[in-house]
Formats: sequence, structure tokens, C-alpha cells
Amino acid sequence: MMQYLSTLPSMEDIRTLETSLMNLLYPGRSSNVSDKTLRDAVRFEMEFFSSLLRRCIYYALSSEGCADADRKAEEAVDSTLSNLGEIRKMLKEDAEAGLEGDPAATSLSEVIICYPAFKALAVHRVAHHLYNLGIPLIPRMMNEYIHTLCGIDIHPGASIGRRFFIDHGTGVVIGQTCVIGNNVKLYQGVTLGALSFPRNACGELLKDAKRHPTIEDNVTIYANATILGDITIGENSTIGSSCWIKSDIPANTRVMNRDPEIILKPKSVKHQ
Repeated sequence: MMQYLSTLPSMEDIRTLETSLMNLLYPGRSSNVSDKTLRDAVRFEMEFFSSLLRRCIYYALSSEGCADADRKAEEAVDSTLSNLGEIRKMLKEDAEAGLEGDPAATSLSEVIICYPAFKALAVHRVAHHLYNLGIPLIPRMMNEYIHTLCGIDIHPGASIGRRFFIDHGTGVVIGQTCVIGNNVKLYQGVTLGALSFPRNACGELLKDAKRHPTIEDNVTIYANATILGDITIGENSTIGSSCWIKSDIPANTRVMNRDPEIILKPKSVKHQ
């Protein structure tokens, strides 16, 4: 039985955990594998990752007063390790979507190593699994730490389908109750947020209410679009840059703003 001191998880542990996660998913990224075989490198990283994750989950559960934190932490780690293979398959599809969707990308390795949106999604897919297991604190800490690194804010509760890609990524916000289908592409500055916060008769926020958009399959959302509330963007639709949307959009629809008026004025030149 573990005998950790009662404390809260630290952001430093989360930083180390996320580095270990990426090394485990993609062993070639680490500088510590040059003198190891692939099998040894993966075994080492898995032991390190699982031990640190177990400790962080134990701290989080204990801080919530869980009387059976040891067992629940062990079960959560086992479940996460069992699902890493499927998560890695999904991430490969995400990287392929990035390669196919961005003419600046030259290889899968470039997407995996260089694109901050890919790392944010890798962390999210693991954090979302922990969130669905009911683990407190850790999923949110994981997503908030990666948010500070790349400016992409994905709540761990958001459900994201396969072949998801965020181009550039800075300023993207995806809320807790968002549901995103397959083959969806976002550009920088997109907000999938809440229009209002439903309350009960006592005026208290309804924490579990669906309040963020559902984005169906094969949707592209261009830069700085804002989509608010429990609405649906129908499949195969395209949302243009800087659109502000608060109601359902039918499938197979293109949404755009009118072209802004451009005013040209001669610039005065001062003669020397």
C-alpha cells in the first residue's frame, strides 16, 4: 500500500508527467534513449509515467476525502495504460489530418514534433480519459499546463472525435461540454463557448448542463469564429472567419460575413 503524505498535486509534477507521456507515446523524442533499445526505453518510461501518474491521482483523490484512494489510483493508472495504444492510434490519425490539411507540413514527424496543437491534443486525449474515470484535479491541471505552453485551451470534458486538427492554434478555446465529430478542422482564435450559464431555482449554476456547441463531422471553422451555446453545426459545413454564431447551422452550409468595406485614402508625404 502506498504511504504518501497528504498533499495536493503540483504543477511541477504535471509538467514532468506530460513530458513523460510524450516520451512514452513517441520514444524517439527523448534524449534519454540513445543508449537504450526501443523496448528498454518504453519499459523505463512506462514505469516512470505510471508511478508518477499514480502518485498524482492519489494526491488528488485524497484531497477530495476519498477513503479508497490507493485502489482507485491503481485502477485509474491501469485503465490509462490499457488505453494508450488506442489513444496513440487516434493521434496518428490526427497527425495524418494535419499533414493532409496543412500545405506547410512536410511529414508526420514534423506535425508530431513541431505542432503545438498536436501536443495539446495528445495531452487532452489522456486527460479526457481520466476525466471520464471521475479523477479530480489531474485532468484539468494537465490541460491548463499545456494551455500555458501553447495558448490552446481545451477543457478535459470536451469530447473530440478522430482526425481532428487545429491549424496554428493560438487562442483556440473549446469548452467543457463541447462534442466534436470526426474530420473537424479549426483555425487560430476559434471559440467554442457558452452563451449563458443555466441556473437552478436557487440561482446556483447547473454544473452538468450542456452549454457548449456540438460540431458534426467534416466541419471546418476558420480563424476567430465564435460559436456559442448548446447549438449544432451540421456536418459538411464551413464557418468563415470572424463569424459570430448563436443558433443551429444546417448540414452542408457555408457561413460567412459580408466583405468589409475597404477605404483607401492618400497618405500625406512630408517633403524634407
